[in-house]
Amino acid sequence: MDTLYDRIESGYDATRRPDPHIRDRLKALLSPIEGGRYVDVACGTGNYTLSLAKAGIRIVGFDASARMITRALQKDRPSLHQGFVLADVGQTPFRTAAFNGAVCTLAIHHFPDLMAAFCEIGRLVDPVSGRLVLLTALPLQMKRYWLCRYFPTMLRRSWEQMPDMENLTKALHVAGFSHIVAEPYEVTEALEDLFLYSGKHRPQLYLDAGFRAGISSFANLADAGEVAHGLDQLGKDIKSGAIYDIIRSYSHKDGDYLFIRADR
Repeated sequence: MDTLYDRIESGYDATRRPDPHIRDRLKALLSPIEGGRYVDVACGTGNYTLSLAKAGIRIVGFDASARMITRALQKDRPSLHQGFVLADVGQTPFRTAAFNGAVCTLAIHHFPDLMAAFCEIGRLVDPVSGRLVLLTALPLQMKRYWLCRYFPTMLRRSWEQMPDMENLTKALHVAGFSHIVAEPYEVTEALEDLFLYSGKHRPQLYLDAGFRAGISSFANLADAGEVAHGLDQLGKDIKSGAIYDIIRSYSHKDGDYLFIRADR
């Protein structure tokens, strides 16, 4: 089955790379035990899987995109981890309680059935001490992106596919995760993984077609006319300096994304 990420894989790694700070927070929240085994859910081309493996975690990755998995396998080294698997999050080939924990980075909004996906992840991790660490964005956070000024329809479509905290919590509880902690994450100028709001402080990034090509919202949810008009206005506002007043007007303290740690 052709997936969205099959279609954008060709240039994905040109802009999407593991950010050291995000990798370190994933590891700290996961708190891996010595000798433990972990899984990266919807791992894409394996950027964070391999980065976490280099940080000393025994980890495997799976994804529903054949092209993404092929690319991940090309980057893999036997000394790092156990490999990559083509699998859908709703039904994986791993045995029950095969892992001590799981991570999932900026992917849950692509799951066709969030409850089923979390229940499958719950099946995969230890029933007593298993842990899931997510990086995602809430609709409320996305409504406060200054991108809304330039690409309102694309952003609305983007936040409409994002689970809110109430639904996330409900699905996690049904999947057997009883203790949930949220940690806001704010984009900085040093961010190396160029996902949707990575240009928060670098608006000129959005003028680059190669940058936009690695972002699923632009690839799948945007109208060409709106993008063209938004880019034209954004370019003018960057040239005049007005963009920096606009960025400041959208400032808030609730974070741009959210780490979530869910424990058994």
